[in-house]
Amino acid sequence: MSEAENKRLDSDSKEWPLVEKLVMSLGQEQTRARRWGIFFKLLTFAYLFVVIFLFMPREVNSPVVGSAHTALVDVSGVIAEGEEANADSIVLGLRDAFKAKASKSIILRINSPGGSPVQSAYVFDEIRRLRVLYPEKKLYAVIADIGASGAYYIAAAADEIYANESSLVGSIGVIMGGGFGFEKAMEKLGVERRLITAGEHKGVMDPFSPVDEFEKKHVQSMLDGVHKQFIDSVKLGRGDRLQDDPTLFSGLFWNGVDAQALGLVDGFGSPGYVAREVIGYEEIVDYTVRPNPFETLLGRLGAQLSQSLAAVFGDYGTVMH
Repeated sequence: MSEAENKRLDSDSKEWPLVEKLVMSLGQEQTRARRWGIFFKLLTFAYLFVVIFLFMPREVNSPVVGSAHTALVDVSGVIAEGEEANADSIVLGLRDAFKAKASKSIILRINSPGGSPVQSAYVFDEIRRLRVLYPEKKLYAVIADIGASGAYYIAAAADEIYANESSLVGSIGVIMGGGFGFEKAMEKLGVERRLITAGEHKGVMDPFSPVDEFEKKHVQSMLDGVHKQFIDSVKLGRGDRLQDDPTLFSGLFWNGVDAQALGLVDGFGSPGYVAREVIGYEEIVDYTVRPNPFETLLGRLGAQLSQSLAAVFGDYGTVMH
C-alpha cells in the first residue's frame, strides 16, 4: 500500500469519530429542546388549571328563585346516552323543577328528531311519576322546530302539548338501519366472505352475507315489540284526544296544523305564550341540566396533559433505550 493511501485511511479514521460525535450531539440537543418545550407546556396547563379553579363558579344550573315562576326544561338534539339530551340530565332537571316550591308549572321545551327508545321511555315514565307526586303542578310540552319519534314519545307524557303551525310532529315508529347488501357485487368481483362466528346467528345483519329469512323475521319481531310499547305509551298519554286514523302510528310525521287535527297536539304557542297565557306566570326559570363549560374545558386540558406526559415518558424511554 502506498504512503498516500496510508495517509488517506488515517485521515478517514480520524474524521468518522468526529462525524459520529456531531450527529450524537445534534440528537441530544433536539431531545433537550423537546423536553424543555413539553416542560413549558405542562407549566402552562398547570397555570390554566389553577386560574380556572379559582374563578370557577361553585354552583351551576342551580336556580334559586323565591318568587312564583314557570319552570323550563330543555330537550334539544338527539336523545341518547352521552348526548346533551340524555335521560339522566332531563330527569334531573324535571325533578328539580317539580320540587322547587316557587315553580307553579313546568314547560318541557322540545326541539329534537328523537333518538333512543330506551332513553325516551325512561323520561316518559319519570314524567308520569312526577305528575302523580306533584298533582298541583302541570307539565306542558312545547315543540319548536321538531318533536318527532322519541321526542314525541316524551311529549306524550305531558298534560298538554303545544307546537307551532309549522312544527314537525309525529313519526311514531321504530327504525333499525340494515346497511347495504354487497354479496352480489362481491360475487361479480370474485371476493370471498370469510366470517367466523360462535353462534349460528351472531352475524345477523351482516352486509356482506345474504339475508337470512329467519333472522329478518327475528329483527322485525323485535322492532314490532318496541313499536307497540311506543304506541301504548302515546295512547296512555293522549287518551281519547287521538283520532282514529290508520296513518297515526305508521311512522309518518305532520306539520302542527295536521298534528292538531289528529290529536297529537292541543294548541299552538311558544314557551313564552304558554307561561303567560296558559300557566299564568310569565317569569320563566331554566332548570335544564347543561354541561359545565369549565368541566368541559378541564376535560380537554386533562387530555392534552395526558398526551404531554406520554410524550415526556416516551422521550425518556427513547433516551434510556
